[in-house]
Amino acid sequence: MQVTTKAIVLTSIKYGDTSLIVRIYTESDGLKSYLLRGILASKKGKVKKALFHPLSQLEIVANHRNKGSLESIKEAKIHYHYQNVHNNMVKNAMALFLAEMLANSIHEEESNKELFRFLEASLQWMDIHTEISNFHLYFLLLLTKYLGFYPDLEKVDAPYFDLLEGEFISTTSLNPMLHGENISYFKSFLGINFDAISTIKMRKKNRQELLQSLVLYYELHLQGFRRPKSLAVLNEVFS
Repeated sequence: MQVTTKAIVLTSIKYGDTSLIVRIYTESDGLKSYLLRGILASKKGKVKKALFHPLSQLEIVANHRNKGSLESIKEAKIHYHYQNVHNNMVKNAMALFLAEMLANSIHEEESNKELFRFLEASLQWMDIHTEISNFHLYFLLLLTKYLGFYPDLEKVDAPYFDLLEGEFISTTSLNPMLHGENISYFKSFLGINFDAISTIKMRKKNRQELLQSLVLYYELHLQGFRRPKSLAVLNEVFS
């Protein structure tokens, strides 16, 4: 079946000498993997290698057989032109990290238009704003709403957050948890919007510790989740 859909690139891996395998989150069918034959050798085709940077927002015309095998793309073009995500060092490092987090978190081959709209709008917000040092923290927290493990806020005033149970608790336990300064920062992200994230002033140490805890939160709640290799690069950029 031929489908025209908006799509967000997650990963791109070289296959053989001239081809790519790309994983893309589509508005129409969720996560899809495509084999782009000969794309590294051809300069005349309708599908160009330069389109497939991590988090690029495209419109694609694709053949979906939906048999669990690699699909094919007939045409592709930019749907949203980023102003500086891919040529700003900080934003590019953040894009690589978030693309890897998404690739390790999303596995469903079915349409989820709410999730797609969230990804589309939030990445466009990152593109046009300059104060983004907290963006990845808030993005990852909001993403848990769509993945099914957003924090239980029933006891939000409690001094500890149990990462394994996903809830605030009054007394410490043996589970990994947030406490002290970092739980205060964590709580400050609850119930705000992207425009407010620049008002949260954090030291680099706390930002890195909170990010490590959020990545652990994903590890604890998503089966098969792999810690992103680009995390070290992102921490280096913000060090």
